[in-house]
Amino acid sequence: MKLRRATPEDLAAVVALQKAAYAPNRIALGVEPLPLQADYAEIFQTMEVWVAEAPDIDQGGKLVMTGVLILQPHPDHMLIWSIATDPGRQTKRLGHNLLMTAEDKARALGLPLMRLYTGTVFKHLVAWYGRYGYLVERIEEWPDRSVTFMAKALP
Repeated sequence: MKLRRATPEDLAAVVALQKAAYAPNRIALGVEPLPLQADYAEIFQTMEVWVAEAPDIDQGGKLVMTGVLILQPHPDHMLIWSIATDPGRQTKRLGHNLLMTAEDKARALGLPLMRLYTGTVFKHLVAWYGRYGYLVERIEEWPDRSVTFMAKALP
């Protein structure tokens, strides 16, 4: 996996990958996932957008976007706004690698805490983050969904 900071030329590909990754969540949530409601032009200006690339054999080894990591540094923590992977590559440890990258970037900035949120209905994601040391801080009931907020102190 090659990771690089996204450029404005990546905007359309980032949006397409986010749509592909989050579209299946509509059914479980019963509403549009938050990442699909976002203005990505604004996100590119206000957050760190990273893209993961890997060679695609079907395209002669050309690098293709396989994942997107969106981070929002704050004075006291790093927010993982989104980890999205190509649906065809979700069992390739790409999510693990993106999560570890997020933590590395927080450490490099001297931030002591990671934060993220996910739909409460996605018990498998809450459990997945839990296996990496993320603890549930709170669950908020919003008018259209339940959101689980998680955090992890970095050593």
